[in-house]
Amino acid sequence: MARLDSWLWGVRLYKTRSAATAGVRGGHVKVNDESAKPAQVLAPGDIVRVRSGEDERIVEVVDASLVKRVGASLAVKAYLDRTPEKPPPIIEMTGRIAVRERGAGRPTKRERRDLDKLRGFEH
Repeated sequence: MARLDSWLWGVRLYKTRSAATAGVRGGHVKVNDESAKPAQVLAPGDIVRVRSGEDERIVEVVDASLVKRVGASLAVKAYLDRTPEKPPPIIEMTGRIAVRERGAGRPTKRERRDLDKLRGFEH
């Protein structure tokens, strides 16, 4: 059995143990949908929710005995990722956008006229 903060650090969900401790104290980590403390002991089957910014990872503890940081290949075996997949972002075209290639230089007179027509500034 391992402390929550050292397990989060050991399975590479946080870069440092102090960052893991700060995340738990800041309320960014929940165990079984309840607030947690850094010294809380994890057991296999616990559901851990880790929030960073707008992203949230949901993992199920498989191996709760990790107390030291392990390699990435061993770290992913210590939990099951239950995070739902995000839908791809929806991009709507509200209007045509004139985009010039980078390094194309200043637009020619013809290109400026075309841009003006596109923007609705016809002469």
